[in-house]
Amino acid sequence: MVHFSLIDTLLILLYFSAVVFIGFRAIRRGRHESEDFLLAGRTLTLPMFVATLVSTWYGGILGVGEFSYRYGISNWVVFGVPYYFFALVFAVFLAKRIRATNHITIPDKLEASYDRRTALLGGVLTFFLITPAAYVLMVGILIQLIFGIDLFTSVTLTTILTVCYLYWGGFRSDVWANAFEFVMMFFGFAMILPFAYHQLGGWDYIVSHVPPLHITWHGGNSWQYITVWFFIALWTLVDPAFHQRCYAAKDGATAQRGVFISILFWFVFDFMTSMAGLYARAALPNLSNAAFSYPMLAELTLPPIAKGLFYIGMLATIMSTLSSLMFISASTIGRDIVGRLSVSSVPATQEILVQRWTKIGLVLSAIFSIILSLIVPSVVKIWYTIGTAIVPGLLVPLMASYFDPLKIPARHAFWAMLLGWGASTLSLLFGQVHQLNGEPSYFLGIEPMYPGFVISIVVWGIGRIQYKKQSPV
Repeated sequence: MVHFSLIDTLLILLYFSAVVFIGFRAIRRGRHESEDFLLAGRTLTLPMFVATLVSTWYGGILGVGEFSYRYGISNWVVFGVPYYFFALVFAVFLAKRIRATNHITIPDKLEASYDRRTALLGGVLTFFLITPAAYVLMVGILIQLIFGIDLFTSVTLTTILTVCYLYWGGFRSDVWANAFEFVMMFFGFAMILPFAYHQLGGWDYIVSHVPPLHITWHGGNSWQYITVWFFIALWTLVDPAFHQRCYAAKDGATAQRGVFISILFWFVFDFMTSMAGLYARAALPNLSNAAFSYPMLAELTLPPIAKGLFYIGMLATIMSTLSSLMFISASTIGRDIVGRLSVSSVPATQEILVQRWTKIGLVLSAIFSIILSLIVPSVVKIWYTIGTAIVPGLLVPLMASYFDPLKIPARHAFWAMLLGWGASTLSLLFGQVHQLNGEPSYFLGIEPMYPGFVISIVVWGIGRIQYKKQSPV
């Protein structure tokens, strides 16, 4: 289906070698303390903060290609605008507050504001929210295309490659690798558009060769479907990668400015990916698998060397997110679950325990991600399922913990989290059991995220009334 010259293959192998080399090189600058392993000693400067946040938050490149191929510029509305908005909200209201806490993880904040039980539940939900299964799947698909090996072998090899330098270097290795991948992802997509323009034409060519709905903001999707993706974008406010990078920034101002600048980079990258998707739909209208829209466009338009560099850009986009989520997932196991269940009175012993279980967590997270990627072989479905089930549980209690006018008692925070998660998950399962024409049929046609939010907010409201009664006047 795709063909690579020897030099393209060598460039891709060189890219993998460079990522591993940079990841291990970063270990030399690290120290042995737990805070250094988990947050690089809280020393992220503005350029490194932006590079790691931008590259980490934009990993779903094949899913973006699939959506833009199917629905045109509504890709920008669904996967762009809501995330810019909530990233802006995050920068204005949360970035400095998060850095000021000097915590390490989201469950740290939940325990400080509520109790250990709520923090443990938050750790479990964070683990599922941050699972890198979708990115394991995407890298596996690309490796399968490039080297012609089966999907299981592809996802296993790339996951091992990612885990190896994180195991010894921790967050610092992740950040250094992200900085390199940031450069390569922009370089790759900046390259394909001029070639497509030269060989196919400009905007007039696109308009005349794609369905009319592809040029509309909604792309033919219903308002409820688009609205639910706006709710899924609330993920931004509870995303552990955002919080982790704010905790790791050298100060609050760096964290806030870094998010503002990152939004601009995401806007530029969304422009490039949306245009590439439109070019693919215009030139290749009969693709059997829309997830291959970018690789097939590269096959049509790019000469050797350029093709290799474009594939490196796609790989860098995905692997930057894969490594970051894998490490957060591991630290969630090591610090937020096992670390809370096995508290030692000796700080040095606790640090050793957390680092040991974070490394074990890397292995467990890798195995879990590989299994999930093979069970649910659709990037968009993995995003939709995880976001719909988990965000309603985490959002309300976590946001309430940062603002005094929103605070609630610990037991209400726990039940808002548990019931919000449970309601959305049960609604999802109901839709899977009661399918119509092969598609989920949800109760009363209501998207499953909404019941979770409603219940979580109701429990929060009851808790807010109780909190006011308990507070001294």
